[in-house]
Amino acid sequence: MISWNDIEEKWRAKWASQKEFEIEPDNREKKFITVAYPYPNSPQHIGHGRTYTLADVHARFLRMQGYNTLFPMGFHYTGTPILGMAKRVQEGDKELIENFEKLYHVPPNTIKEFVEPVKIADYFHQEIKQGMMEMGYSIDWRREFTTIDPVYKKFIEWQFRKMKSLNYVVQGSHPVGWCPKDQNPVSQHDTLGDVEPDFTEYILVKFHLDDMIIPTATLRPETIFGVTNLWINPQIKYRKVKVNDETWLVSPECARKLEFLNKTITPIAEIDGSEFVGKTVSILDKKIPIFPASFVESQTGTGIVMSVPAHAPFDYQALVDYQKKNPSIKVEPISIIKTEEFGEIPAKEIVEKLGIKDQDDPKLDEATNQVYAKEFYSGVLKQNTGKFAGLKVSEAKDTIKAWLAESKNSDILLELNDGPIRCRCGAECVVKLLNNQWFLNYLDQSWKEKTNQCFEKMSVLPNEIRTEFNYVVGWLRQRACARQHGLGTNLPWDQGWIVESLSDSVIYMAYYILAKYANSKELIADGLTDEFFEFVFFGNGDSKQVAAKCNISEEILKKIRDDFAYFYPVDARHSGRDLVPNHLTFFVLNHVAIFPEKLWPKQIVVNGSVLMDGKKMSKSMGNIIPLRKAIKDYGADPIRLAIIISAELLQDADFNLESVSTIKSKLEGIYEDCARYRPGMPQKLESEDNWIFGRLDHLITQTTGAIEKMRLREALHHILFSFESDIQWYLKRAEAKNRSDISGILHKILSVRVAMLSPFAPHIAEEMWERLGNSGFVSRSAWPKISEMVDQKSIQSEELLQSTLEDIKNVLKVTKINPQKIILYTADPWKIKAYRKIAQSVVSGQTNIGSIIKDLIADPQTEQIKKDPDFVKKSVNSILAEPTEMRKLRAELEPINEVQILSSELSALVKKEFSVDLEVFEESDSTKFDPKNKARMARPFKPALYIE
Repeated sequence: MISWNDIEEKWRAKWASQKEFEIEPDNREKKFITVAYPYPNSPQHIGHGRTYTLADVHARFLRMQGYNTLFPMGFHYTGTPILGMAKRVQEGDKELIENFEKLYHVPPNTIKEFVEPVKIADYFHQEIKQGMMEMGYSIDWRREFTTIDPVYKKFIEWQFRKMKSLNYVVQGSHPVGWCPKDQNPVSQHDTLGDVEPDFTEYILVKFHLDDMIIPTATLRPETIFGVTNLWINPQIKYRKVKVNDETWLVSPECARKLEFLNKTITPIAEIDGSEFVGKTVSILDKKIPIFPASFVESQTGTGIVMSVPAHAPFDYQALVDYQKKNPSIKVEPISIIKTEEFGEIPAKEIVEKLGIKDQDDPKLDEATNQVYAKEFYSGVLKQNTGKFAGLKVSEAKDTIKAWLAESKNSDILLELNDGPIRCRCGAECVVKLLNNQWFLNYLDQSWKEKTNQCFEKMSVLPNEIRTEFNYVVGWLRQRACARQHGLGTNLPWDQGWIVESLSDSVIYMAYYILAKYANSKELIADGLTDEFFEFVFFGNGDSKQVAAKCNISEEILKKIRDDFAYFYPVDARHSGRDLVPNHLTFFVLNHVAIFPEKLWPKQIVVNGSVLMDGKKMSKSMGNIIPLRKAIKDYGADPIRLAIIISAELLQDADFNLESVSTIKSKLEGIYEDCARYRPGMPQKLESEDNWIFGRLDHLITQTTGAIEKMRLREALHHILFSFESDIQWYLKRAEAKNRSDISGILHKILSVRVAMLSPFAPHIAEEMWERLGNSGFVSRSAWPKISEMVDQKSIQSEELLQSTLEDIKNVLKVTKINPQKIILYTADPWKIKAYRKIAQSVVSGQTNIGSIIKDLIADPQTEQIKKDPDFVKKSVNSILAEPTEMRKLRAELEPINEVQILSSELSALVKKEFSVDLEVFEESDSTKFDPKNKARMARPFKPALYIE
């Protein structure tokens, strides 16, 4: 039984004493691996462990490949969530305090100190750091920092002055996600559930009822010409409000949203929706009736909907349903868009085609998507749209939007997507138009173009996520980069603002080079100016003058500059998929804005999240396991492997304790094996020895290739499980021959497997390495390389033996015979020649049976194929069923002596397994025993079989 915690503590102490992960520039090629730094408002749970474990495996693998690999870590204090938590502690929030006590086991006296936001951050900073150390992450802790450290703040001030000088930071009035309680813009890190508050702009089309405006929200202003009626919910109490100098009728929720859009809202009265049923509104000289509809939602848009039944499947079905109940209502859809795919009334066509029966049919969403997509990209406006007739829908949208605005027939409503979204303080967020706010102008087209260039040249793993980045870059607009509350760095030219958390965390990877010197006090904030950063990052300026001005020694200044020039750019950036729409894209945008192309990031690695027994982790479900508790209960290495082996990169990993138990058992088995074998090779290698070394080369190639693509589940499966069947076959072969000289071979194989296991399970791999009698750290050993001395004939020989033994077993299983005699018949020489030619044809791409037969008949050595044309089809199929490497061997190598191999190597296995002697004959042997005429069925690598 392994004491996981003891072993892990032992090796962490050894690594620390040897300063194993403190990385300095040297003459080797470098690799700089970074991962999104944590926000310390709670301890990390198993889900957090995935991203950091993947990054650590990557860093450890690269070190073993000979790269000088730096893997640092910082802590992100910036933002408002910690402020919100401190307020809740101050207010005595029972739920939060209970979480601290029962879930996170924070001492009561410490919780009392949490009224100070920095105390919360400092406590969980240390908790997270300890968990990372216990997980065995190979981090250079000398480079640790927080985003409120004085030198870091100087770094952010320089970054923002630089961005402003390049016109990437602008001031203006723009919409942002907003917390009405905190009076602050909100981003992903500020919301419950880490939801990025994106929003949609709706056009409010103004319909008139006497002196009142009834606005309706739409994404398709061009459909105004096809409106037949409005829908209103009789059950809703609407608000009659003064909006600036106009009187509007809207839902209560809409009235509140409008308050944040630079409009003055004055309540007048509450009116039941039922009072408006049957009334008539007007727009563009058209009279339009109002019909009742229970499907209209108060919280969506204005709570009143304009109906375009010719082009909106929902509206069409609602009108059909309404007219069934009210036959006297005679309203016909008005078709305004022509497409080749549809006839006069597209919505009617698609509803009938999909068999939609009522408004609750889920197929209405599909119908809507089909109509909208085809009309947007290929639709043209008809003559009844007046001066817009002939315009493509894709072009008409913005034109008609502008026309409606100019004629004062429209306004704008901004709504959060996927609402309601709540701030961490608990308040429901809204969209607010901020005046005189500072923004990063991500709308700048030249900036987007440079970013796209970077993505084109960059490695993105897995590659299928690349399109998501392209999409994000495309839709990004101005983004608020400052707020008036929270922890962080003041905007250098406007001290009333604080740089927000997704804007001060985009180029901090460069700061890791400086952090070591800040921590050692060789670099202090006092006196640091922009000239310092310009010199370190770009080599601009005179070192003597910069050092004098910035109160730093010239020697240290040059050393920092040299360190940066050595380690930058970032070679791989690891993060979760949830950061693709924000941090990871901003990381690239800001790098291309500030740094020259040679310093742009080289790679982004994106992973999915972690589920617990198939369910999302949440406090409400009680399935969150704090990472340090899991380490204490199960060991760090089993947790690392259970996280990795449950899914490939972009898939959601499903963590469960059963897989932890399986992995522990597997590792314990390998650990026990490490005590059994000692170095020392046999004087002469047997066929099975050559074969197992060939399989070991194959294992190295497969595992290396998988890790390079960050297919870590596949790599780990190769190391722990796939190779096991090869080992079992090798042991069976050796045991059948009563060999006692294989300890050294198994020692060599185990050493290779343990070395490849090391990046994944670093603690137990070190213990195994030591147990094998190997010197030094396995983490410092070279990544295994293939020998390139494999005896290819041995590979074919062993494949023959394995497949033949399997055939014998299968026949015995089916026939249930108790064998008295087993006889094999190997193929005639002409079949061997024919088989090789067939293999050569298949490898060259020729699989046409007729063509292959024709070629074989033309050759005197294989013309006998005429007697057995079915031989070609069977051979082609069997060759195609094999791996590409084996096909090449079949085509390239001289045939092996199957009689000799089966007689000398398989006989012992057959005797041991079935307690009978094995006889082997050639198909053409006139003296063979063949009572059932089986020999004629023999094919190369597929001997015919007779059992009695």
